[in-house]
Amino acid sequence: MVMGLSKGRVKAWFNKKITDPLLQILRRGTEPKQLAFSAALGITLGIFPICGVPVFLCGVAIAFFGSACHAPTVMLANIIATPVELALVVPFLRLGEKVTGGPHFPLTSDALKKVFTGQASQEVFLSIGNALLGWLVATPFFFISLYVVLMPCFKILVRKFGAVASTPKTPTSVDIELNPKPRFA
Repeated sequence: MVMGLSKGRVKAWFNKKITDPLLQILRRGTEPKQLAFSAALGITLGIFPICGVPVFLCGVAIAFFGSACHAPTVMLANIIATPVELALVVPFLRLGEKVTGGPHFPLTSDALKKVFTGQASQEVFLSIGNALLGWLVATPFFFISLYVVLMPCFKILVRKFGAVASTPKTPTSVDIELNPKPRFA
């Protein structure tokens, strides 16, 4: 029995994993600038060319930037970037090879066989280094481009799906009594 993905199941998965979390993020009242920064950061770190590492990098970035970035947006963007991460490994490898002027790592079935049998260890480490270098070179361009593109998108999305802005609350005498300001003698 062949198990295929039905259109309804894919749509349900996409809604549950992508659309619903995005709508929750938009409804919480986060600023478009912070959302664009966080999404650009999550995608940029999410395309790191070593699988599994982007989640760790996003956690470190969230800890480093603190309230300047929106953690759920960073992580959602990281998840969304996973297919792109896999697609960009070879371009990052080739960019790193061009930058270093190093040898061209062959991507053939024979090279893959050498990797699995442990015969190509030095070549593999060199290619991983080249892919990392390619990512480092491309990262500023990716981040800035994503931020510039995502800023107007998030402005529109926040306007359309964001929380209704409430009127600013003026403090009442009860609020002032409950939260007295410290006095210094």
